[in-house]
Amino acid sequence: MAKSSTLNVRVVEGRSLPAKDVSGSSDPYCLVKVDDEVVARTATVWRSLSPFWGEEYTVHLPLDFHHLAFYVLDEDTVGHDDIIGKISLSREAIAADPRGIDSWINLSHVDPDAEVQGEICLSVQMLEDGQGRCLLCHVLQARDLAPRDISGTSDPFARVFWGSQSLETSTIKKTRFPHWDEVLELREMPGAPSPLRVELWDWDMVGKNDFLGMVEFSPKTLQRKPPNGWFRLLPFPRAEEDSGGNLGALRLKVRLIEDRVLPSQYYQPLVELLMDSVLGPAEEDTASPLAVLEELTSGDCRQDLATKLVKLFLGRGLSGPFLDYLTRREVARTTDHNTLFRSNSLASKSMEQFMKLVGMPYLHEVLKPVISRVFEEKKYMELDPCKMDLGRTRRISFKGVPSEEQMRETSLGLLTGYLGPIVDTIVGSVGRCPLAMRLVFKQLRGRVEERFPQAEHEDVKYLAISGFLFLRFFAPAILTPKLFDLRDQHADPQTSRSLLLLAKAVQSIGNLGQQLGQGKELWMAPLHPFLLQSISRVRDFLDRLVDVDGDEEAGAPTRALVPPSATVREGYLLKRKEEPASLATRFAFKKRYFWLSGETLSYSKGPEWQMRSSIPVSHIRAVERVDEGAFQLPHVMQVVTQDGAGPPHTTYLQCKNVNELNQWLSALRKASAPNPDKLASCHPGAFRSARWTCCLQAERSAAGCSRTHSAVTLGDWSDPLDPDAEAQMVYRQLLLGRDQLRMQFLEDSSMNTTPEADTGACPDVLARQRAAAARLLEVLEDLDRAHEEFQLQEQGKLAPGHLGP
Repeated sequence: MAKSSTLNVRVVEGRSLPAKDVSGSSDPYCLVKVDDEVVARTATVWRSLSPFWGEEYTVHLPLDFHHLAFYVLDEDTVGHDDIIGKISLSREAIAADPRGIDSWINLSHVDPDAEVQGEICLSVQMLEDGQGRCLLCHVLQARDLAPRDISGTSDPFARVFWGSQSLETSTIKKTRFPHWDEVLELREMPGAPSPLRVELWDWDMVGKNDFLGMVEFSPKTLQRKPPNGWFRLLPFPRAEEDSGGNLGALRLKVRLIEDRVLPSQYYQPLVELLMDSVLGPAEEDTASPLAVLEELTSGDCRQDLATKLVKLFLGRGLSGPFLDYLTRREVARTTDHNTLFRSNSLASKSMEQFMKLVGMPYLHEVLKPVISRVFEEKKYMELDPCKMDLGRTRRISFKGVPSEEQMRETSLGLLTGYLGPIVDTIVGSVGRCPLAMRLVFKQLRGRVEERFPQAEHEDVKYLAISGFLFLRFFAPAILTPKLFDLRDQHADPQTSRSLLLLAKAVQSIGNLGQQLGQGKELWMAPLHPFLLQSISRVRDFLDRLVDVDGDEEAGAPTRALVPPSATVREGYLLKRKEEPASLATRFAFKKRYFWLSGETLSYSKGPEWQMRSSIPVSHIRAVERVDEGAFQLPHVMQVVTQDGAGPPHTTYLQCKNVNELNQWLSALRKASAPNPDKLASCHPGAFRSARWTCCLQAERSAAGCSRTHSAVTLGDWSDPLDPDAEAQMVYRQLLLGRDQLRMQFLEDSSMNTTPEADTGACPDVLARQRAAAARLLEVLEDLDRAHEEFQLQEQGKLAPGHLGP
């Protein structure tokens, strides 16, 4: 059994931020931090007090995380970035509502005394002798303390309070991982029992000491179970300061999903019901798990569910029948062909998620070259006269500012210069489109033709496919390339406008020109001849796309969306070359091109080089950040490997920014997740000058001083399939509709009313629906019991052998 914890975080936008620049504006970005680890950084929105980010992250976490924080900073190209404010959300506050948080939240001032992190290791004993009660506080060590000095370290010491007495440890210089191993003895004074408080401080030669955190234990705890182990440092207790909106606010969407995932055999009956339901008559189905889920889910929950269902059926090699089941139901209840698949139904969302999961490499191959050109060339394009800035275009001649007509002609030429290659690549990509997508589109076209066979509905079979492929896949990727991993950063305002114009054009092509010349955007008219010329080519492309043999799902059941040998991440990194021990200690970082697959992490001098060095992924024992002070370099990570019983080896790699660092950390951790013997701790520093820069220990083989974070990863389209976690989410969603299902099919049978008269269903159909509902309710009750038994076992109230599938 496993437990999972996932944070879905969306940083939507900010408002009323204070001006930090002399221009009266700011250049804000947002850091997302879970406990002590920065997991994401939004793009910088230049010259804005009301920035829009719209960036979304899925973070897989250990269950013991404590809080989530958002720091808004003003980027300064010279000097340090200025902190504008922060929002801190405790795990309890996020988990209070299963729907999560979706609101505007005011930014608060950043109080240094509240910016604490790390843990302290203590062992406390309560003794009695002839002189009375005595407390022995063994202060062993601390780890991951906040850096308070400009060097990125601290000079920590501990101060212990018990009643009116206090004692201090020695100060250990320049470390965030101090080892004291000191025992402080305090005597109880007359009066009521006192709590024990241990504070950590950073010693400063000039000025006051800086607070690093504290822990406190009540007299009751000291008496019953004296502290012994690691304890998380906390800030001084104080009321949360409300800035009253003076620092602005962020609109955030945050949802925490925590669940117990049972062993596979417990989900087998539910999975079998799901698989059987897609093979039955979809149109009359109202009691299968899929029909119930379709009725119940909405909004963001529907998108999450669609992703889990698609992954579940992909893992069984049945994504084709699953999508066909949903589209049959959608087509059967659609009376107006103009509304077909236009809503965010479970069918539409499932098809959308299927394209992302299966077709992302195809999307990259088709769109990335042109998208990269748009970002690199930064050409100004505008067709809307209300938005034209005639002074933006640089002219070589001295004829002055171009006219509106000249600007329109220039922009039209630039737009068609980008659109042409996009359309050419798409219509020529039939052979590169994944077979699974082509088969699904073929099924979809057949269902639509059966439902709308009339000659006047000839275009509907094309629109059904292009509505997904162009409107829900190509166009959104062009509009927001970062969300589809086409770019590392969001576009600046000018590039964003260019992408919007291109996305509108691709959307018009996907609509087969049906809405050209209508609506408010008549200024797009100069582009219409190009669009109309492209539509016939797109029709031909769609005909060829579905001209594929085979009526069944391509490929066998699988546990991964990408084969182990496929590259999941690649790019340039700086690799540290470690010199032999006989030479003077030197650290040289060399630029190398890296490829990561499920099997190897390989590298060479460039992407075209055939000679590669490689590290087997199966040898990876830890993938962690490195403190900036270790090499005086930011964004460094370490890959700790070990070949069998041999000594561990550490490879240090530098990334160009924090987002690239997080993406490589996540990709390497996910690739090495199945490895046994993962390290529980490591050194976040480097071994230099005969000691570790982090904890100052002199032995190279000394145990790691910081916890590893192998469970912290970013979710993306290439995540491995996890059928047990996917089935668990489906089970949780079905529980929401259990009462409704019972009332609709089972309680009606004991009443005198005739449901078939109300629903129009014949008795045979109704009998089948009741039997299906009863079987589904039985499966849900079995899973309920399994969860209850596992919970009792965790609490020690049930023997492990008592459980049975």
